[in-house]
Amino acid sequence: MAHSNKKLRMMIVTALFAAIIGILAQVTIPLPLVPITGQTLAIGLAATILGARYGTLSILVYLAIGAAGIPVFAQLSGGLGSLFGPTGGYLFGFIPTAFVIGYYLEKMGFTVMNAVIANILGIFVALGFGTVWLKVFAELSWTGAFMGGFAPFILVGVIKAVLAAWIGISVRNRLASAKLLHGLETRNHSSL
Repeated sequence: MAHSNKKLRMMIVTALFAAIIGILAQVTIPLPLVPITGQTLAIGLAATILGARYGTLSILVYLAIGAAGIPVFAQLSGGLGSLFGPTGGYLFGFIPTAFVIGYYLEKMGFTVMNAVIANILGIFVALGFGTVWLKVFAELSWTGAFMGGFAPFILVGVIKAVLAAWIGISVRNRLASAKLLHGLETRNHSSL
């Protein structure tokens, strides 16, 4: 009975993070090709707090909800057209992004410094996927794809990575001390 309660709790938390991603996706600064959104901040938070397994699962739930047509993607968009449109590479790239962030933290320890490193790595994974997709989908040159889909987002991405790390570790530590993170790796090498 206790095991099924823990599993149910983690499934609820995973669904909650899928909803948080959908909400933060609506925080948007429009740019010509790809807008700056709160999605990557939310992805970083989910992976930092939940780790690789549940963080990635929250992304999959978010993408499934959006693919079903519910407007959870940036600018209240949804449906398969959003997934397979110009920004689809970023959306699909969120899956390995969350996994990389969570996996790194599970192996290295859930500290702020490790979370900053993991989230910066995650930003580069998301931007890399999005840029390659943009190059292919929009038939841009590599330079054009890089200048339109990668370069404008590096500084903002690093800022969001630092925020996700700091907020994520703080929330994770509070959830762990309240014993709400059952079944997750909770190893901290230091409290940095």
